[in-house]
Amino acid sequence: MRAVGFTEFGGPEVLGVHDLPDPHPGAGEVRIRVRAAAVNPTDVASRTGLLGVGTSRPPYIPGAEAAGVIDEVGAGSTWRIGEEVMTMAVPMSGHGGAYAEYLLAPDDSLARVPAGTSPEQAATLPMNGLTALQILELMSLSPGERLVVTGGAGVVGSLLVQLARRRGLTVIADAAPKDFPLLRSLGADHVLERGDDLAARIRAVLGDGVDAVADTALLHEKVVPALRDGGVFVSLRRWRGEPERGIRHEAAWVPDEYRSPEKLDALREAVEDGDLVLREADALPAEEAARAHRLLEAGGLRRRIVLTF
Repeated sequence: MRAVGFTEFGGPEVLGVHDLPDPHPGAGEVRIRVRAAAVNPTDVASRTGLLGVGTSRPPYIPGAEAAGVIDEVGAGSTWRIGEEVMTMAVPMSGHGGAYAEYLLAPDDSLARVPAGTSPEQAATLPMNGLTALQILELMSLSPGERLVVTGGAGVVGSLLVQLARRRGLTVIADAAPKDFPLLRSLGADHVLERGDDLAARIRAVLGDGVDAVADTALLHEKVVPALRDGGVFVSLRRWRGEPERGIRHEAAWVPDEYRSPEKLDALREAVEDGDLVLREADALPAEEAARAHRLLEAGGLRRRIVLTF
């Protein structure tokens, strides 16, 4: 099979196409003929060495989410050949990353592709959608409570805004002015311009502070003052602030959701119900993975990038 990977850490130029033996599923596993693999910041972290090499051997294959068609099943699998599925992958592990023509996956790491979506769209949902659901689970908010999503126009942020509205939460998001219409269309109740004084402006709008902050923009201590006493702060990079005012600090860690089929299926349902709108994706052939990484690192993207095989 063809796979995109690297043998040493470095810039986008270390990515190349490798010919590897075709994998075959074990008991309770399937093989997915990958149609599209999303490109994410975690892939850059893999390529540059921030995530280490885990249990894998070179070439190291990045990629944390994919969509495709099951073309082989292992003994006892409950899935069938020909079913269109999406999954999160865990690079630097036994099954490897998603930048590959074929990807092995346990039965309980899959969900059907949402009806009416392309493989390119579906590939952008599993990892980031599961991150958003985990954040909401860590917060344990009730309908009507108030949530701040920093970086609301980003990949995780935009999914989180929609899923929070689906749960009846009041959502406040920050963004650049050019992204205000997008966030309003996704259901944000209040959209504020990004800036170092965001916490003060949130307080100006909401008075006694908010119940929770999902810090997808990594503002850290700058946005903690927006919380009411006893609120909850969830970070994406395991940052924890000083214990004060009874604030509870949590950290999202999406690899824990690798085998979360109910949550993955809930994301499918949210898309099919029209409550979760997926970003349009720009598809590049796998051979252009280095270009895809350069585009991602340049920033400012509002469409997703996927690699196709």
